[in-house]
Amino acid sequence: MKYPSELKEKMIGRMMPPENATVPMLSKEHGVTEGTLYAWRREALEAGVAAPGDGRNAEVWASKARFGIVLETASLSVAELAEYCRAKGLYPEQVKAWRSACEGAMDSARVATNALAMARKNDQKRIRELEKELSRKESALAETAALLVLRKKAAAIWGREEAE
Repeated sequence: MKYPSELKEKMIGRMMPPENATVPMLSKEHGVTEGTLYAWRREALEAGVAAPGDGRNAEVWASKARFGIVLETASLSVAELAEYCRAKGLYPEQVKAWRSACEGAMDSARVATNALAMARKNDQKRIRELEKELSRKESALAETAALLVLRKKAAAIWGREEAE
């Protein structure tokens, strides 16, 4: 069944803090199936809408929504953060943990970048060594081929047979 987009937005809004209406309650009030309401809430989470559903489900939010919360709260004082969390149905500890995870991700990205740069440098050094060795071997092979050709020509000139 198709529902108007206004109803969908209203239901998602009611699932969000501060009301935090439950899906079964909304289903009974408006006659929308629970499956549809859960699907709408999941779509909102995937779209990055912060805090659809109650705070207990905050740990299953999409990383995009968590990062949005971290960005929104980055400049807030402790009191402002507490007020924000109450309005969204979160705990300040959750936001702090998400902020730490974001910072850790940035640190690990920097470490990975440095490791890749070091590996690239080592690879380039190894390539130069191998190219140098290849050049030396090609020179030795060319010299050996030249000596063999000269040996055959000398044998042909002097009329000797080659001892092989």
